[in-house]
Amino acid sequence: MRATTQNPSTKDDILYYLLKQGQAKAQMLSEALKISPQAIRRHLKDLEGEGLIQHGSVQVGMGRPQHVYELTEAGRDRFPHHYDEFAVSLLDTLAETVGQEGVGEVLGKQWQRKAIAYRNQLGEAPLGERVANLVELRRQEGYMAELVELEPNAQGGPRFVVAEYNCAISNVAESFPSVCGHELDMFARALPDCQVQRTHWMIDGENRCGYLIESEAS
Repeated sequence: MRATTQNPSTKDDILYYLLKQGQAKAQMLSEALKISPQAIRRHLKDLEGEGLIQHGSVQVGMGRPQHVYELTEAGRDRFPHHYDEFAVSLLDTLAETVGQEGVGEVLGKQWQRKAIAYRNQLGEAPLGERVANLVELRRQEGYMAELVELEPNAQGGPRFVVAEYNCAISNVAESFPSVCGHELDMFARALPDCQVQRTHWMIDGENRCGYLIESEAS
């Protein structure tokens, strides 16, 4: 999903690229989007003026410092989030009533239900097809998920990485980070014949959440 405009523009493409890559120099953007460096710099200046991106400087060799651009929080907010602030308020109230441990139990049960729903939708298809369908379901929910197929493991079993560049429950995860542990368990329950490991985590400051999915079949 791109930034929420009716007609995607070069600025939207820049925001989308920075969302996926985390940060980039003007030259990298110019080459990736096939736009002249001069035009890219004009767009970057406009986006920075709008508060959607920011830059820092890095020293490369003996030359002049180069600008490296990344999204601001306002820039990330341009991408869709399918959540309601009411959910965080409700969880806060629940924590006051039953404590953090009780909230953890409720969230765990919610993700167990989600895993069952995913598993029913994925059916008994080959693993590659199930993982691709799971990624599509996550995209529909606002996670901007992508799938990368890796080389088979030592036993010849398939391996995949699912990367999610936009968290649809980011505000919930900030207040209740345990939800991310339940989410990892949800992937494992939805794909019971696989091992699932977290490879990247937005809460740790990375630009995506990532999951390595590996067949357990020998």
